[in-house]
Amino acid sequence: MSDVNETDDSVDDIEEEIDGNRAEPDGGVDAAVAVCEYLAKAVVTDPDGVSVSVYDDNGRLELQVAVSDGDMGRVIGRRGRVAKAIRTVVRAAAVRDGAEVDVEFLD
Repeated sequence: MSDVNETDDSVDDIEEEIDGNRAEPDGGVDAAVAVCEYLAKAVVTDPDGVSVSVYDDNGRLELQVAVSDGDMGRVIGRRGRVAKAIRTVVRAAAVRDGAEVDVEFLD
């Protein structure tokens, strides 16, 4: 059971690193945004070039991830495997906020 608590603490630590000035739609997706930004920054060569924006797309929230030039290939990965993994983990984190999200990677 301690593994679960450590995971919850890790998400909380990640959330604290995220800028609190971002406007979010009703229902918030704090955990999903924090996890998405953390994972994207871990993969790219320029972590400062990562930005995650939240948009309401007809009731479904969309996280749009923008990265620096040259880092898109790292985020997508071979055959889209890294992108798929990021989407899976972010969707799981969104469950914590009671939301459903889509993740889009912007060129």
